[in-house]
Amino acid sequence: MKKTIAIIGGGASALILASQLDTTKFGVTIYERNNAVGRKLLVAGDGGFNLTHSEELELFISRYSSSPFLEKSIRSFSNTDLINWLKAIGIETYIGTSKRIFPVKGLKPIDVLNSILDVVKQKNVVIKTQHEWKGWNSNDELIFGNNSETINSKADITVFAMGGGSWKVTGSDGSWLRYFEEKGIKTIPFQPSNCAVKINWKKEFIERAEGKALKNISVKSGDKERNGEVVITRFGLEGGAIYAMIGEIRKQLNKETASIVIDLKPLLTVAEIKNKITNRGNKSLTKQLEDSVNLNEIQISLLKSVLTKNEFISIELLSNKIKNLPLTIVALAPIDEAISTGGGLPLPEVDEKFQLKKLPNNYCIGEMLDWDAPTGGYLLQACFSMGYYLAKHLNEVK
Repeated sequence: MKKTIAIIGGGASALILASQLDTTKFGVTIYERNNAVGRKLLVAGDGGFNLTHSEELELFISRYSSSPFLEKSIRSFSNTDLINWLKAIGIETYIGTSKRIFPVKGLKPIDVLNSILDVVKQKNVVIKTQHEWKGWNSNDELIFGNNSETINSKADITVFAMGGGSWKVTGSDGSWLRYFEEKGIKTIPFQPSNCAVKINWKKEFIERAEGKALKNISVKSGDKERNGEVVITRFGLEGGAIYAMIGEIRKQLNKETASIVIDLKPLLTVAEIKNKITNRGNKSLTKQLEDSVNLNEIQISLLKSVLTKNEFISIELLSNKIKNLPLTIVALAPIDEAISTGGGLPLPEVDEKFQLKKLPNNYCIGEMLDWDAPTGGYLLQACFSMGYYLAKHLNEVK
């Protein structure tokens, strides 16, 4: 007789897990709280469906906050493996200018989702929508709410893939945390990740700079550094170079205040900048910064908003601040505006195969675990990799 596997959640981790399980050995059911599976995949595809990143694997793995924990699963199903698997199910991809991987032009997120679902359905996996998990009953059976009805279900193996705490519209609200706490499993409150940061800009600066980008810069926080660009908003800053710093910024904010340091000219040294602005003749300092250092109006406005007048006209100090401009972060964006979240189940609560140490035959994968990664395809890749890795493990268990 087949063993039964209940997969709770219908996102990326759950779907690839279901697509790889040996259904001659298991009877597999996916339980999804929404009307359809894959809603977060579809939302993530707005503005371009970034499936993974093309960079070399060792560098790829280093992007994760918990790279030792995730390394085995990512190696078992790498970015290259994902691209090849997608191709095998009819999804051609291409590498964008940012080295990110996307479906070829003309393929929409729903096309990718449907292709994955076709594989899942060919495996005779049962998908039950409008089934919201509501914990366990006294007999350790799974409790589901289906509209006004309560359903109890027992499975030989349960895999939780319920997502983090961002994008509530997709059903990813983190409400499941309390059920694990009731079982004596430690949890960490969800916090925003890959999100905007709040800066108390001066009024004159934000009126001039709102919506403008700072390009070809470097952002540092703690021991982390990332080149790229950020967008200035009334709230503060957002963009890839900021998102990569959120883990460090969040740690600082949990203690007191946080800060970042912006390098406006990463390719120049302080000495080179100083030399370029020292001998300006009859030019104003602002004009010299534009002509010789190639700073634009917004970059110069940012310097003037942070520095005092005396600091700005000091060649020595100005040269240093162009390379090391400190900005104080006072908060992160609200969690529901974040692309992803940190927090959830602490990694020590599961073993290397994602099995809960306190609940044998219960596994947790995906964003519900406490790991972090920047945008650029890393989040989705890790979810796919964990699902694949767990399927391989379960298929081999006798």
